Amino acid sequence: MQQTTFDIGIIGGGLAGLALSIQSAKAGYKTILFEKEQYPFHRVCGEYISLESYDFIEHLGLSLSSMQLPIIKQLHVTAPNGNLFQTSLPLGGFGISRFKLDKQLAELARAAGVVLLEKHKVTQTVFKGDFFQIHAEGNTYNAKLIAGSFGKRSNLDLKYNRTFAINKPSKLNNYIGIKYHIDTNHPAEVIALHNFENGYCGISKIEEDKYCLCYLTTAENLRKFDNSIQKMQEGILYRNPHLESIFCQSKFLYDTPETISQISFQQKSQVEQHMLMLGDAAGMITPLCGNGMSMALHGSKMAFNCMQMFLQQRVTRMQMERQYEQMWQQQFALRLQVGRIIQRFFGKPSITNLFINTFNLFPKAAAPLIKLTHGKPF
Repeated sequence: MQQTTFDIGIIGGGLAGLALSIQSAKAGYKTILFEKEQYPFHRVCGEYISLESYDFIEHLGLSLSSMQLPIIKQLHVTAPNGNLFQTSLPLGGFGISRFKLDKQLAELARAAGVVLLEKHKVTQTVFKGDFFQIHAEGNTYNAKLIAGSFGKRSNLDLKYNRTFAINKPSKLNNYIGIKYHIDTNHPAEVIALHNFENGYCGISKIEEDKYCLCYLTTAENLRKFDNSIQKMQEGILYRNPHLESIFCQSKFLYDTPETISQISFQQKSQVEQHMLMLGDAAGMITPLCGNGMSMALHGSKMAFNCMQMFLQQRVTRMQMERQYEQMWQQQFALRLQVGRIIQRFFGKPSITNLFINTFNLFPKAAAPLIKLTHGKPF
């Protein structure tokens, strides 16, 4: 007979959802996780993780130290005209594809006892009394607690009437993301962010001598080129000579890129209808600032601590929700605010060129900005 009642239900099997499920199951809680795709699969993601998350990932059970992953210590930023600024990353990071990382975390989750349901799309959640009902693929599951880790945008965001999902298109909520894996000549220790008109493109090394090439731009940029990604790249991205060189001289490893639309960087709620929101569902940091993957992982740890206190009857549901919101805001609100401010300036050629020139004249001015977008080991 299929188990239908759980302590914790998790909607979405990205980094935050998988990390939360592993922590929950290891602590002895009955945990179910719903993922609409099937592992392994690609996601639109910069695939750079700050070293602040390294120890936490190893604590989950994944031996990063044995995987020979590239350690990234340098940041290069270019303006649309190709003007370059170089600086060190005080903490640094490492590269790994979501295809590899999510698959291995999913295996750890199953080994820990998580009921992991792939190809299961959650269509509705209902909170009744002290339990949630979760509806997926014609079945109903019950859970004392639910976490929403369903990424950048979901059918559930609209169902819950979340503000960012129903707002009209604006400068912060109508972006598209496009990702390739490539074989190219690029320093392994460098993550580069190349700006172009109304967007920017990141490149950094991942496993097996592959590189992640991922860019963000406006939906309007794509419409200008009849929704042709190739034409848009040639017409806009290639104006930055660094990007033209990468696109023209690299070997693209897959026939088509991964894409996602309607990305929003607007403020989001961390609790929605008694559900704790994790990762991008709780708030996205702009890719120009990086570090969204570390935020997702750190958020899962905070959520688990709050959930465990509730399950141990040390706090009420309302106290748990308030505690999680406060912890999340204290840890991440400033990062997101800085990211949104930087987002408004970059992508405009004249302003971006000015920024790069200023940083080249006063290189120490970049360090405080970088520090504001990264956290400490947790």
